[in-house]
Amino acid sequence: MDSREEAKWAAARGALEYVQDGMHIGLGTGSTACKFVELLAELAKEKNWKFVCVPTSEVTAKQARDLGLKLDGSYPDFGKLDIVVDGADEIDPHGNLTKGGGGALLREKYVALNSGKMIVVVDEAKHVEHLGDTFKLPVEIVAFAWTSTMQRIAPYVKSMELRKRDGKIFVTDQGNYIVDCELYAASDPVQLHEQLKALTGVVETGIFPHIANVCITGLADGGSRKQEF
Repeated sequence: MDSREEAKWAAARGALEYVQDGMHIGLGTGSTACKFVELLAELAKEKNWKFVCVPTSEVTAKQARDLGLKLDGSYPDFGKLDIVVDGADEIDPHGNLTKGGGGALLREKYVALNSGKMIVVVDEAKHVEHLGDTFKLPVEIVAFAWTSTMQRIAPYVKSMELRKRDGKIFVTDQGNYIVDCELYAASDPVQLHEQLKALTGVVETGIFPHIANVCITGLADGGSRKQEF
C-alpha cells in the first residue's frame, strides 16, 4: 500500500472515534469516505452495533447495502443525523471546504447541514491556504438552458468548463450538470458562494463554508491528527 492510501485509511480509522451504537450516520462519497464506510460495516459486525445510515450518492448507497449497513427507511428523504463523515477536495485553515469532485456535492451538502457534526477525513495533500489553489470549484447547475447559466457564472470566475465523462456531459444523481470553475487567487470563498447561489440556474456550489466541525488528517505513517473548528 502506498503512503497516500495509508494516509486515507488512517483518516477513516480516526473518524471511528466519533461513532456510537445506535447513531444515525451520514456516509460521504469519495476515495477516503468509502474507506470509512467499509470500516463502519466492520465495526457493526464486530460489536453488533446498529446504525441507520444516509448515503450522499447512489454509489455510496450501493456500497452500504452491499456491506450490510441499514439505510434510513425514508431514504432518499431523512431526518436529523448525529454525524456525517465525508472527504473533501480541499480544506483551508478556517475549515472551509471545496467538494464535488465525485459529482455528489448537492446531496453531500444536504446531509452535512442536517447532521449534528460534520467530520472531514482527508490526507495532507488536501490542505490548502486558499480554496481553488489545487482544485477547480464544482458548481451544480440545472440542465435547462445551461449555457445561459454559465454566462451568468462567468463574471465571477477566471475560467470554467462543463464537466464531461467519456465524451458525454456528466449528469449528477439529481439530473443536473456540473461546471468546474478556476477561481481568482483573491476570491473570498464565503462571498463567492453567496454570489453564485444567487444566480438563476445555479443549484449549489462546492464551497462548504463554516460547515465542517472536525478535520481528521491521515498521515503516511498510519497516524492522524485532529483539528476542530
